[in-house]
Amino acid sequence: MNQGRLQSARKAREAHRENIQKSLEHRLQVAKIKGDEQLIRQLEAEMRYSS
Repeated sequence: MNQGRLQSARKAREAHRENIQKSLEHRLQVAKIKGDEQLIRQLEAEMRYSS
């Protein structure tokens, strides 16, 4: 049972990380479309930090 809980926690962490990455990618696309250079730099830095 403990192994199942650990595996579930790992899957939840990975799903959370993937969702954050997808969100960052989407926000970066929007910032590029809008030409918001400051936000682009900030999001790119956040992506480097989170990977």
